[in-house]
Amino acid sequence: MGQPTHDTTTAESQTPNTSTPAEAAPESPTEAAPQPEPTGSTGAAPQTELTGAAAMFANDRASQHLGITVDDHGPGWAQCSMRVTDIMTNGHDITHGGYIFLFADTTFAMACNHPGSITVASGGDIDFLKPTYLGDELVARGHEVIKQGRSGIYDVTVTRGDDIIATYRGRSRTLPARK
Repeated sequence: MGQPTHDTTTAESQTPNTSTPAEAAPESPTEAAPQPEPTGSTGAAPQTELTGAAAMFANDRASQHLGITVDDHGPGWAQCSMRVTDIMTNGHDITHGGYIFLFADTTFAMACNHPGSITVASGGDIDFLKPTYLGDELVARGHEVIKQGRSGIYDVTVTRGDDIIATYRGRSRTLPARK
């Protein structure tokens, strides 16, 4: 898959990481390479504290339970994937909209949580355009539309192959630093 589309029309938006996944610095605990032991250490490797999106996703049991994966992300953008499982289908044998919303919302969270910040949703809306079914592979691509102060707006497009199945707009609020 190619690099997610990123809106560069706002002054505060940043261009996504153009390095390949192999060149990118690890962002999640499962991607982190073993750290070399410092000379003269007691054998315990130093711990690197996760920040931003990596820290948020490391503790996001709901998204992990659903099998959502973070394909790539950077300041102001993210791409995630999810396969529709039997637990996600409703009485019409289509994906329950709540799962599509959760998937888009997770991608939104990955896009708006910059290292050193804790950013939460202040609201979100979704439009369902096409149904999805058991076994479908979904991809969500989110990007920052605008960020002003502690508030932001992000758009997420959920696709199945070439079909757009949902669009989501999330509104974010970065929390002040803890005292």
